[in-house]
Amino acid sequence: MHWYEDDGFWSDFSETMFSEQRRAETAEIVAHSPLLGFPAGSRVLDLCCGPGLYLVPLARRGYTVTGVDLSAELLERARVVCEDAAADVRLLRADMLTHVEPQSYDAVLNVFTSFGYFDDAQDNFQVLRNAHDSLVPGGQLLIDVMGKEVLAGWIGRPQIVELDGAYVVQRDTVLDSWTRLRTDWTLVRDGVAREASITSFLYSAAELRALFEDAGFTDVECFGGFDGAPYDHHSRRLIVRGTKPVQ
Repeated sequence: MHWYEDDGFWSDFSETMFSEQRRAETAEIVAHSPLLGFPAGSRVLDLCCGPGLYLVPLARRGYTVTGVDLSAELLERARVVCEDAAADVRLLRADMLTHVEPQSYDAVLNVFTSFGYFDDAQDNFQVLRNAHDSLVPGGQLLIDVMGKEVLAGWIGRPQIVELDGAYVVQRDTVLDSWTRLRTDWTLVRDGVAREASITSFLYSAAELRALFEDAGFTDVECFGGFDGAPYDHHSRRLIVRGTKPVQ
């Protein structure tokens, strides 16, 4: 079983990755982001939606929203969040490696560094092709990752996240000549440690832009945040946007 197929991992470490503070920050980002300013009624797919941090804010912007995730545990959390907010969101359990809905969406989002999970680089490329096929002509794909350039600026020290009655230690290790990253997590609660490791591909802005173009996207742009800032030495994220050509 691959690490991302382990619902126990998402259950144990979701408080670190998807905190209530992060949910509130995400709502502000979606409400004001020019990159997420699609026409009213746009059909938007949140690919790897997790517990739904983006789903409700996207629905509140007037979009028709679908969330797709492989984790049944996270999808159930997303369902509860959407129901509590009275947000009409379609949820599907599916694998991004194979999930395609031909010409069904005006925008596809893949956020929180949910791209690059597969051990085979061609499988990650297939995710881009699937998104391309699921978009209508003129539709946009946006991917949000921790860019190689950003990671290089702070990697090296363990990160400690304090939780309610627990804490998580995160250690990052660059692998294979800066092509892959392993993150080791240790959760300590009530004197018991739970350990897990995740691996993913690393991409620079130039590398991810080239993959977009190889997958058939045009007008590919790189940004340093959802505010549309340029991707430069001040950036904390890498967001790449491409458009499916109008035939």
